[in-house]
Amino acid sequence: MSRSVEQSSGTIARPRGFFGQLGRDLGYCLASFFVGIPAFAAAVALFSAGLSTVIIYLGIFILIACVFTASFFASAERRLSGWARGPLPPHVYRSRNRGGIRGFLTPLGDSLRWREVIHAVVAFPVRVAVFCLALTWLVTGPGLLTAFFWKGYLPEESHDVWDFVGVAKPYQGWLDAAIGVLFVLTLPVMLKGLALLLRVLAKGLLCNQSAVWKARAAQLEASRDSAVAAEAGNLRRIERDIHDGPQQRLVRVSMDLKSAQRRMERGEAGATELVAEALQQTQDTLNELRAISRGIAPPILLDRGLLAAVEASAARTPIPVSVQAEGLEGRRLPEKTENTAYFMVAEALTNVAKHANARRATVELTLAEDTLRVSVTDDGQGGAHVGKGHGLAGLAERVEALGAVLSVESGSGGTSLSSVLPLS
Repeated sequence: MSRSVEQSSGTIARPRGFFGQLGRDLGYCLASFFVGIPAFAAAVALFSAGLSTVIIYLGIFILIACVFTASFFASAERRLSGWARGPLPPHVYRSRNRGGIRGFLTPLGDSLRWREVIHAVVAFPVRVAVFCLALTWLVTGPGLLTAFFWKGYLPEESHDVWDFVGVAKPYQGWLDAAIGVLFVLTLPVMLKGLALLLRVLAKGLLCNQSAVWKARAAQLEASRDSAVAAEAGNLRRIERDIHDGPQQRLVRVSMDLKSAQRRMERGEAGATELVAEALQQTQDTLNELRAISRGIAPPILLDRGLLAAVEASAARTPIPVSVQAEGLEGRRLPEKTENTAYFMVAEALTNVAKHANARRATVELTLAEDTLRVSVTDDGQGGAHVGKGHGLAGLAERVEALGAVLSVESGSGGTSLSSVLPLS
């Protein structure tokens, strides 16, 4: 059964200030409670209804609704946890790879979706306890520190806990202040502990790291096999093209030049025509070699790097091409990344010139810490598609072999090809 990998949602953890992290922990503890109420109610109600009606087959549909509803609330929990304490490890769902009733029932055989249902039920009492403790610590400290003020407005016959334990009135204010200070000082520690408790529960039930590794290993193996097959096909194509084209022309040039040499030695006419024909054959051979070498990394890429090679490719395109680069000046990237990025741009610009009927195109190269974002857009007629038999299929396989994904958006307003390539 194939699987589809999904990264857990959430903002990438960045250094935060003390009060910023305190606010996020508090928000996580309080917001998780309000996510847990409908999650618990929906999980219990749908699971009970589905289990009781499964004998008449209606329960199957209800159970499928149950697991998808739990996945919805699990996604909200992952986002909250990522916002508060950094992204959770990635998770992977079992993907539907067959039709019919078996494909329809695929979600019911996915262990992660059932763990999300369990999380909706098991996490509810934990969320209630976390909510109550967080709220108690939040209001108790300020409440006791200001008790000297608001207790003055209470009726004189009112009593508090200090009166029942026999503490004299003069000492009650000091005890209130001391306990208030204790609650205020321990508030960050308490909120951090409660947020981590919710995170541990989410990490244990909403993530399946081992399944992610297996899915990625299978994906990389398939991409590697596709890349190897594509490279082998390219080598066979180059060998066939050289044999059928330039090699035959060079044999013809050699024969013409030898014939011209013999005629000049004998003083016969026609040698000049043979030399002229040989020169034409030589020019045709050069043109064919340039066409064949289009799929081979150019020397400028090896010598001067990606930016220079992309600018040279843009200059050869018959329509105006704007190249926008960020972070690439004077930088050399890993060879595989540079080659993949170059061929992505070169193939995209070739398609723009041949098929897009565009007036202009834009190439964007953005270098981050460990990724390179490559984007090629045009204002043409659209219609580009990644599929078997299409020109972009080989390019998609080349990008996937690097562990990335080729994104294609093509409509009446133009086409955009983009990918985020890893540097390692």
